Amino acid sequence: MKLSLLSAALLGAAGATAQLKQITDYGPAIKSAARMFVYEPAGLPERPAVLVGVHYCTGTAQKYYNGSPYKGLADQKKFVVVYPESPNEGGCWDVSSRATLKRDGGSDSNAIANMVRHAVDKYQADPKRVFLIGESSGGMMASILAAAYPELFNAVINYSGVAAGCFFTDSVAGWNGTCSGGRIDQSAAWWAQWVYDAYPGFNGTRPRMQIWHGSVDATIAPANYNYSVAQWTTVYGYPSTPILEKADTPERGYTTQVFGDRFTGVYAQGVGHGVPVHGSEDMVFFGL
Repeated sequence: MKLSLLSAALLGAAGATAQLKQITDYGPAIKSAARMFVYEPAGLPERPAVLVGVHYCTGTAQKYYNGSPYKGLADQKKFVVVYPESPNEGGCWDVSSRATLKRDGGSDSNAIANMVRHAVDKYQADPKRVFLIGESSGGMMASILAAAYPELFNAVINYSGVAAGCFFTDSVAGWNGTCSGGRIDQSAAWWAQWVYDAYPGFNGTRPRMQIWHGSVDATIAPANYNYSVAQWTTVYGYPSTPILEKADTPERGYTTQVFGDRFTGVYAQGVGHGVPVHGSEDMVFFGL
């Protein structure tokens, strides 16, 4: 009986550990009031990987924890998941202000960068295995973080988002209809400048990047796929046309375009907003 009670107590303790929990003291005080939540699976190894999952508009950390595959994948592959939560009305991220579009500007991108640093320190994680994924508004944030904090991430995935700077309105969490409607006519150099301006003088290694977009997205027009291609191929120094195309990859109607070893795109024919996350494919891209 005592042994059974002890086993039950140990199982209960393990179950209590493996749940979403908030961390309130993740960094210095800044203007953004974004909240940090973490999922730490049982049996975490030494120097684990960290995945940052950034939710969509109307989302929360809890919704993304419940609705995305990353908690289950963390249980299988034993990595930490950081779930940031937007402080803004409607749950959208600030992807439009000057403060969020530059390094250490005090807005939401700055807050998420601080969460990453805290997670790496708290869990003694491998800083070379920090990965980032975002959907819709979270995908937009993923591009900004890749631009402003490139040294923090090994690889970044943007699902149904936009290029860094596309949503600029000079206001916090503003809506840019010209961007969302796909009505921006600018050069590739103009798009790349948003990345350079986010972290002036950066000359280190940038994270690997993957973008996903649907061909019938009525919320974030498909032209945004082309904007991201123009931006990141210029930054990486790749040709603007793919060097390899894989039809019906990773599934029927999806085309994977390879522009170089650090940048790929996945264009989903007949898919709207947003493209469903492909957790298994994400793990392959991240090397987890």
